[in-house]
Amino acid sequence: MPYPTVPAGDPRQRPRRSILIRLLPVALLALFALFKYMTAETAVNPETGQVVKVALSPEQEEALGLQSYQQVLSESEVVSSGPEYELIRKIAARLAAATGEGGAGFEWHVSLVRNDQVNAFCLPGGKIVVYTGILPVAKTEEGLAAVMGHEMAHATLRHGAQRLLRSDLTNTVMQGVAMSVSDMDIQQQRAVMSALGAGAQFGILMPFGRDHETEADEIGILYMARAGYDPRESVGLWERMAEAGGGQQPPEFMSTHPSHGTRIERLEAFMPRAMKEYQKAVGARSPTGGAG
Repeated sequence: MPYPTVPAGDPRQRPRRSILIRLLPVALLALFALFKYMTAETAVNPETGQVVKVALSPEQEEALGLQSYQQVLSESEVVSSGPEYELIRKIAARLAAATGEGGAGFEWHVSLVRNDQVNAFCLPGGKIVVYTGILPVAKTEEGLAAVMGHEMAHATLRHGAQRLLRSDLTNTVMQGVAMSVSDMDIQQQRAVMSALGAGAQFGILMPFGRDHETEADEIGILYMARAGYDPRESVGLWERMAEAGGGQQPPEFMSTHPSHGTRIERLEAFMPRAMKEYQKAVGARSPTGGAG
């Protein structure tokens, strides 16, 4: 028995055809995003062996990192002498030696910048900037090692290149959505793009950022431990960071960073592994080669 057909030109055909045409740009650009992902460069996490996709080659990353570093220094008041400067140089040297394979190809540089912001960062290729505003919060050499180890881990794990690829793929798909709703009323377009943009931000980009922060926390205390700094001091650092912020943090799902409480819990859960590394480092530094 033949299936009933709908005459050509029947209005019942129009919604189906309209939906298919509307979805075509999304489908095409989603395929393009998939192609970008499949052909993107890969990198291997030096600590876990996990293979990740990145947007830039190591050479491209290093060039961008150096350019950004030079720009920051040209626009800042750089501290180039004194006990605080010598301290961050000492810590950076110890931590850089502890990064192993991850930082093997880096040309490490560290600068102290006079700025009240509670901040520090490490650009691709190993260019570290520490603001004087973070020194009172770090409080001790170990606290500062926790800060710097965390930032250095972002660079060795190539988090910036990973985030750049994720952002590029998301933007590619969003362009397809924008094309698919281009015939809608302007208010409808804004509503759709706003909703999808929020979904991408809270459902894809921010969780990705929080995962990177957790990974940098963990690998950062491994660097601390291998450099002979007690990784347990990292917990005190984040407690002081919470105090310095006066408890003012956005809800975790609305942030690229975990809450201070979540951070501390995960650090404590990871601490046994870091302590093993610390005991090895302490043993290697002791005169007898023992654990004392």
